[in-house]
Amino acid sequence: MEGLTIALIGAAFGFLLAALGSAIGTGIAGQAGSGVVSEDPQRFVSMLILQALPGTQGFYGFVALMFVINIVLGGGKMPTPQQGWQIVFACAPIGIVGFLSAIFQGKVCVAGCSQVAKQPGTLGSALIFAIVVETYAVLGLVSTLILLLRVQQAVQG
Repeated sequence: MEGLTIALIGAAFGFLLAALGSAIGTGIAGQAGSGVVSEDPQRFVSMLILQALPGTQGFYGFVALMFVINIVLGGGKMPTPQQGWQIVFACAPIGIVGFLSAIFQGKVCVAGCSQVAKQPGTLGSALIFAIVVETYAVLGLVSTLILLLRVQQAVQG
């Protein structure tokens, strides 16, 4: 297999895993939020914020995908098969951590929906609980970008 093909497969899986986790996380948070809004429509904005949070991991996966496309198509040189595999492994942190953190963040947001339904003034603390999980998604993205920068130097160097 050519390096370009291997690299694009890695980028696609990094994005797909992060996006799939986001779809699951936002889905479960949305179900909980919908239940709260059915009882109290004034809580819609709070529920929407809690639902949207697990969606960020999908965006992080997309950033990594665009970064890989820039590496493999932006420099004029095509990656070798070895460099393609390096890109696959560089995309693993955002794919795996993004997938898992989005699901767990969705679960934390479900608890936040329940918290805000019972105590309407507690959206801030519910968000803080969810943002703690977000920290690991950010670390996954940063790890992927640092690794991709190293591969980019080899591909374009």
